[in-house]
Amino acid sequence: MIEQIIKWSINNRFLVILVTVIVMISGMYIVKQTPVDAIPDLSDVQVIIKTPFPGQAPQVVEDQITYPLSTAMLSVPYAVTVRGYSFFGDSYVYVIFEEGTDLYWARSRVLEYLSQVTSRLPPGVKPELGPDATGVGWVYEYALVDRKGNHDLSQLRSLQDWFLKYELQTVPGVAEVATIGGMVKQYQVVVDPDQLRAYGIPISRISNAIKKANQEVGASVIEMAEAEYMVRVTGYITGLEQLRNIPIGVNVRGTPILLNDVAQVRIGPQLRRGIAELNGEGEVVGGVIVMRWGGNAKKVIDLVKEKLNELQQGLPDGVEIVETYDRSGLIERAIKTLKDALQQELFLVVLVCIIFLLHFRSALVVIVSLPLGILMAFIIMNAQGINANIMSLGGIAIAIGVMVDAAIVMIDNVHKHIERNDDNTDHWEVIVTATTEVGPPLFFSLLITGLSVLPIFTLQAQEGRMFSPLAFTWVYAMISATILAVTVVPVLLGYFVKGRVISSEKNPITRLLNVIYKPVIGSVLRYPISTVFVALIIMAVGLWPFTQLGSEFMPDLDEGDLMYMPTTLPAISIGKAQQILQQTDKLIRSVPEVDTVFGKIGRAESATDPAPLTMIETLIRFKPRNGWREGMTLEKLKAELNALVKLPGITNAWVMPIKTRIDMLATGIKTPVGIKIAGTDLKVIESIGRQIEKVLKDVSGTASVYAERVAGGRYLTIDINRINAARLGLNISDIQNIVRTAVGGMNVSETVEGLERYPINIRYPHELRDSLEQLRLLPIVAPLGARIPLGDVASINVTDGPPMIKSENARINGWIFVDTKDRDLGSYVNDARERVANSVDLPAGYSISWSGQYEYMLRAIERLAIVVPITLIIIFMLLYMNFRKLGDVFLIMGFLPFALGGGAWFLYILNYNLSVAVGVGFIALTGIAVESGVVMLEFLNKSIESVKEEISREKLISNITDAATQRVRPIMMTTCSTIAGLLPIMFINGSGSEIMTRIAAPMIGGMISATALTLVVIPVVYFVWKQHGLKEEY
Repeated sequence: MIEQIIKWSINNRFLVILVTVIVMISGMYIVKQTPVDAIPDLSDVQVIIKTPFPGQAPQVVEDQITYPLSTAMLSVPYAVTVRGYSFFGDSYVYVIFEEGTDLYWARSRVLEYLSQVTSRLPPGVKPELGPDATGVGWVYEYALVDRKGNHDLSQLRSLQDWFLKYELQTVPGVAEVATIGGMVKQYQVVVDPDQLRAYGIPISRISNAIKKANQEVGASVIEMAEAEYMVRVTGYITGLEQLRNIPIGVNVRGTPILLNDVAQVRIGPQLRRGIAELNGEGEVVGGVIVMRWGGNAKKVIDLVKEKLNELQQGLPDGVEIVETYDRSGLIERAIKTLKDALQQELFLVVLVCIIFLLHFRSALVVIVSLPLGILMAFIIMNAQGINANIMSLGGIAIAIGVMVDAAIVMIDNVHKHIERNDDNTDHWEVIVTATTEVGPPLFFSLLITGLSVLPIFTLQAQEGRMFSPLAFTWVYAMISATILAVTVVPVLLGYFVKGRVISSEKNPITRLLNVIYKPVIGSVLRYPISTVFVALIIMAVGLWPFTQLGSEFMPDLDEGDLMYMPTTLPAISIGKAQQILQQTDKLIRSVPEVDTVFGKIGRAESATDPAPLTMIETLIRFKPRNGWREGMTLEKLKAELNALVKLPGITNAWVMPIKTRIDMLATGIKTPVGIKIAGTDLKVIESIGRQIEKVLKDVSGTASVYAERVAGGRYLTIDINRINAARLGLNISDIQNIVRTAVGGMNVSETVEGLERYPINIRYPHELRDSLEQLRLLPIVAPLGARIPLGDVASINVTDGPPMIKSENARINGWIFVDTKDRDLGSYVNDARERVANSVDLPAGYSISWSGQYEYMLRAIERLAIVVPITLIIIFMLLYMNFRKLGDVFLIMGFLPFALGGGAWFLYILNYNLSVAVGVGFIALTGIAVESGVVMLEFLNKSIESVKEEISREKLISNITDAATQRVRPIMMTTCSTIAGLLPIMFINGSGSEIMTRIAAPMIGGMISATALTLVVIPVVYFVWKQHGLKEEY
């Protein structure tokens, strides 16, 4: 069938050329339209439920909000993990779904189950879904700065919340604009309890009066003078004076009692749980652009920048928008890195062809067919919806050298046929004969090479999302090369390879190869058994480095920016948090390579940011690398920063922004290794955590270890005495409502000032609630009018409790964060697990699980252990379909480890660890090694078709030597072109190079040993096998 396709293509060459031109034009258009991003979206399909519960402690939030929601979400179809966070005043529940679940279907199912549990939540509590965004959705961040000092933080916050935020949300692809830091303006009604008692007014009457005084209604329409007038009754509170003049009753003389008579009405800041700081210079207001799921990151960022430039003109004088994070820089660097590598690969591959063939027109076949194959791959990419990123482009980049293999073998075969035929032979008949001779084996070998990456498609979760674009584009490139090999390449050969061709005897490269190779193949064929024995020894030695290599999930991807993400001790106050943030930012900014430092402590106003007040996330943007001190690297910068930023009670961690955010949302763990302790009692969980922390500090390779102080928060517990309260006619809720309003403060309404809305808050004066003694004297008004101190009906004590509560699948968790250095991840975790198992005794009902990148690595290993053998079976079947002989198939498959040995040694020399990226390289190498073997074996089979009549050993050696010698040039060309295609990837320095070099390294090393396998081992084993078969037959 393949021969018929080739003949049809040559006979209809005008149609083939026409389709080629159409494909080329379409491909160039699609390349320009393809969305770009730095890396694939690695985050899980997740739906976030955020539930504000203002003023409530984490334990209250856990019991009344997070636990009911978590248990309900466990039943959602395809939900894998339900992770809950209970903070002061907020509940977050993350529902993580199985791979491949549609996000919007998942959101609809969560809403369905949410409706079933809403009735079990406290009155007035309204859960809401987070944005339809992913873990890599934070694509752009900025800060609002007033250089002239004319605007305070509340005014800057108002500009962000009521001007910039809504304007930016209109940009296509933006799911949410989250605000960080600043202060929300709040109208504060500070009630004097003595005045309330004097007038006999309960505090509840004040909140009701404010609500009644802050509303606006319509009264239908009236008709006057043949015109219709809509009736509106105004009543919104728009300022302090209106609030002060709200009547709350009358005194005994009938004089109105105004709010101003019993309370101090003022403007102040609302309680906040997040701070933003820039360059150590002081607080600012920040904004985060959260991109919608499936969006084009580069396009969204460009549109946001355009919008911000427009909006800058509408800002007050002196207020500037300062860019603090821009992922488009990483995207541009990553794409440029791959583009440069692709251009270098194209040049080197073409150069290899010209050097070996010494015929420029033959090289034109490669020059035309290779870009055409790349464009075809882009067309299929676009149809599937894969964007251009370092992995999808990397798949094409590592395939370039292999894509030209078919063209190279065909060119070489055409050259040989032209040399053998005289000038009277029809040119197109020569082309048909030469291409149909090698077409079928090339077709099958390219097909096998494409299918060799099947195991990558079975990888799950983060590793699957990382490498599946690479596998897809590899397959598309191989499919494109396969189609071109039997359609376009034969036609191009007919047009370009004409006239005088330098014969192989006169070609200096070919003569040099033959001079070197003939004595080698002749010698090994004279001593075949010894050669096979030596080959087996070399194969065993080649596999030895696998036992010495370390293991890791994935090498760190240099994103260009850095994030400082330390953990502080719990129960830190907002004031101290601001001080620490500014102090660390100022220290980081003092390093010469640092451009800007944007610090955040606490959380942004977004469901995608479940950060406690103890978590610092400082984005560090560096100056261009050419402006760094000589010899300075990122690792050296990390070490310098780590030595510089040393504060008591703070555990440093220097991480990559995108990767860390993805890991935190996927597993909750921000470091390479994490340990999750699950149980029922937080104090016991904390005790286990401290024991593990102590054990891990002594494990070799531990950079830092921190066990969360899950019970280390400070509580002021008011325990109501029910008997005493009942004697005074007070119910539990009566006392709770007074304490909640007077101490915690309660937002009872909000002002409407044009488009802006600001809360109105009621509470007691600060001096009545700033110590235990004052709280015990807090006045409670009994139903009969008696004024009773809170201490008479309740005990007030300082106790320990959870600063926040985490749960996974409705089980309470405590987490341990472990950062490693100078050691591979796999051996470190194995050692650490053994130490923990021997040193820590777990009580009944408690368990520990190892998480973070280690969790991904184990999952990938388990999956590949199952799928790689299945893939080898598929390759085995395809080889059998091609050869129809089991012996030929076993010959190629049996010596595959010989090809892998070169890759293992190259990794050992480069000191690379085994990782998923390295595994991908080995998987691709398997297909390439099989491809070379197929072509060699096909010619060896043809060489002995005439041997059955003459069974002498010398004749067999002669035929095998001739056949192998004929294959030297094409095999060396394919080897050199493949290595030439990989060398630019191996030596690139830029974003994404860490992963791409791990993929290329085993392929380069393996190609060397695969070439030795193809040129030496396969002919020798083939000779031994055929000699034995001929002896038996005759």
